[in-house]
Amino acid sequence: MRTLRAWTATAALTLFVFLVISPLAAQSRPQGQEYLVYFGTYTRPGASKGIYAYRFQPATGKLTPIGLAAETPNPSFLVYHPNGRFLYAANEREEGDRPGKNNSVSAFAIDKATGKLTFLNKVSSRGEMPCHVTIDKTGKFLLVANYGSGSVAVFPIQQDGRLGEATGFVQHTGSSVDPNRQKGPHAHFISPSPDNRFALTADLGLDQVIEYRFDASKGTLAAGPAAAKLRPGSGPRHLAFHPSAKYVYVNSEMASTLSTFSYDASTGTLKELQTVSTLPAGFPGTSSTAEVQVDRAGRFVYVSNRGDDSIAIFAIDPSKGTLTPAGRASTNGKTPRYFTLDPSGNYLLAANQNSDTVTVFRVDAKTGGLTPTAQTLSDVPQPVAIVFVPVT
Repeated sequence: MRTLRAWTATAALTLFVFLVISPLAAQSRPQGQEYLVYFGTYTRPGASKGIYAYRFQPATGKLTPIGLAAETPNPSFLVYHPNGRFLYAANEREEGDRPGKNNSVSAFAIDKATGKLTFLNKVSSRGEMPCHVTIDKTGKFLLVANYGSGSVAVFPIQQDGRLGEATGFVQHTGSSVDPNRQKGPHAHFISPSPDNRFALTADLGLDQVIEYRFDASKGTLAAGPAAAKLRPGSGPRHLAFHPSAKYVYVNSEMASTLSTFSYDASTGTLKELQTVSTLPAGFPGTSSTAEVQVDRAGRFVYVSNRGDDSIAIFAIDPSKGTLTPAGRASTNGKTPRYFTLDPSGNYLLAANQNSDTVTVFRVDAKTGGLTPTAQTLSDVPQPVAIVFVPVT
């Protein structure tokens, strides 16, 4: 009888684990996580109105439309807070090209049940045409790059998600060789280093990656290591750290090149190792790069080309950090201003600004190759930014 009872108890426990605990465990796996996907756009009358939202299931790659999440002018870059409650947008052009009227950064609260965004406040970016925003590793400060005026700024994030007045600001000065695009500074990107001790800025107008010492307790910027200089006329736009933090990859917009730098975390020093073209040999047209990203495993670098309208793929040498071309994929649209890998690393979404589409690719983990899926989004007008926000 005891044996039968013991067997019955064991069987019951096994059934409980199978029916109850197993599904919960499956839900906790990354592939079971659901995300909200927000798309920033260039707004124009009769078309885009601001930030649009979808739901995304990485287990299947399915994207389900939610619609307009918030009306806001030209949200050209987005970032979400690590706590998942707030979203921030650089309003690159708020009132056309009127000086002094294109300098806002907006804060929103995220409703994860509906995907809708509630406007909290906006502050002046302390410069013209803010084009990039990011958040430091503590989640206490928002960093902004102002393209039009060539400056960078830091803003405190309050507990309720609102932005306070700037705690840090630096105005770049100087020029480079192109008389049309490099008469002055154009800060295009800013990001904290992996250890949060430095802030790195790509300035297209100066052909430099400038580094600042970042004080995460005060939100201030101070002079850092000597700037890394790229070839005159390159026009550095964005950069991406390797997961090891030993290398930095910088894409140059004007030259359509990708440069590999070694990175000394103790000093913040950058040293150029290699520069390669992002275009196919003999490309006859006009093209410029836009975004650069490294996959989570640190095996591949992806760069978007506007003109060639492609994603160029490079394999990373694990011992040197240098790059070898590993393929390319047409984005099946015009002007891929931005793209991003989803949190699982299994999908890549490319925002085709001038064809009003977002192409969804499946990523081959072994080769880094991209294969278009059956789903292409066509209800996000002039998409130029993408961010994934975990629902739970």
